[in-house]
Amino acid sequence: MEYLGISLWLWIVLLIWSMVWKLLALWKSARKSHVVWFIILGIVNTIGILEILYIYVFSDMTMKAKKTPEKKGKRK
Repeated sequence: MEYLGISLWLWIVLLIWSMVWKLLALWKSARKSHVVWFIILGIVNTIGILEILYIYVFSDMTMKAKKTPEKKGKRK
């Protein structure tokens, strides 16, 4: 059963590869409460590319709030 010139075993390997990375990325995004990433990862299928990027690059980024410098010597 070759469809589009790709053998069945290659389809199976790609499916397993994609599902493993997708499940890992979804699990990590759920644990970190990244709702937007969870939805994107659940909908978009990139054969594991977006999932790998999320796990190793985007999940460790945090939104850092701008801190205003405190003025020394002035207390209320």
